[in-house]
Amino acid sequence: MLNYNHLRYFWVVAREGHLTRAAEILHVSQSSLSAQIRKLEHQIGHDLFERRGRGLVLTEAGQIALDHANEIFSIGDELLSRLSRDAGDVRHVLRVGALATLSRNFQISFLRPVLGSKNVEIVVRSGSMGELLGALEAHRLDVILVSQVPLRDTATKWTAHIIDQQEVSIVGTKERIGSNRDMVKLLKEHPIILPTADVGFRNGFDALVERLSIHPEIIAEVDDMAMMRVLAREDIGLAVLPPIVVTDELTNGRLIEACKLPNIQESFAALTLKQRFPNPVLGSLLEGLGKKNVDEKS
Repeated sequence: MLNYNHLRYFWVVAREGHLTRAAEILHVSQSSLSAQIRKLEHQIGHDLFERRGRGLVLTEAGQIALDHANEIFSIGDELLSRLSRDAGDVRHVLRVGALATLSRNFQISFLRPVLGSKNVEIVVRSGSMGELLGALEAHRLDVILVSQVPLRDTATKWTAHIIDQQEVSIVGTKERIGSNRDMVKLLKEHPIILPTADVGFRNGFDALVERLSIHPEIIAEVDDMAMMRVLAREDIGLAVLPPIVVTDELTNGRLIEACKLPNIQESFAALTLKQRFPNPVLGSLLEGLGKKNVDEKS
């Protein structure tokens, strides 16, 4: 097994670039420090340093070892800060999972309070609902951002916090929509860009057109909201989506909102686990948004 004391000695020497200064920092003799580095090199099977003048320079193997050491000791610092009663002014890591279909604008809106913070590193991973729930329950993620809350039972460990609810609209270019704001006419006369069936509000749209006996021409079904934005901007057809998805385009006039669809909403939620040592960054985000807890494990 890797000797982490040896690795820490190497880490300090690599950062200082000088054996004497590293020995002073570590409160060990220079000869003892050299011996520990040689043991690590023997175990790894490669030289980690080469001498240049009075200093030390990393070899290729040494640079690889340093990259891993940086990550290992960063995770160690995070562990101490997460479990410490007095975390102080340490740097926190927030690991966020997001459905691959989720609006990027919504993700940015949720994370905005901590974006650019010197004390917070944000890691965002996208994936399917199954992949993300597995990572959440394995504590590899702190929170999952979703646009529909999955079914659960009494054995489910996560809690759903409704963050926002957005009405769904018909959106398109000014040239295509013109002065027409009649929902039925728009759906009948123009090709429609829709999300795929697994997106939360799609079922509501399908039920609406069935009640109205409308058979829209579906020009595209897309599982990525960013692609829906592009297709709408390119005037392929009218897009059915929450306005937050195209905030920038609505602001600069590239797209306009023709009308809202009655009784159809997209719910944005954060899924979390009840933890003994919750991530303080996540707690502040949920509190700051005035979270509404709608689904708690009994």
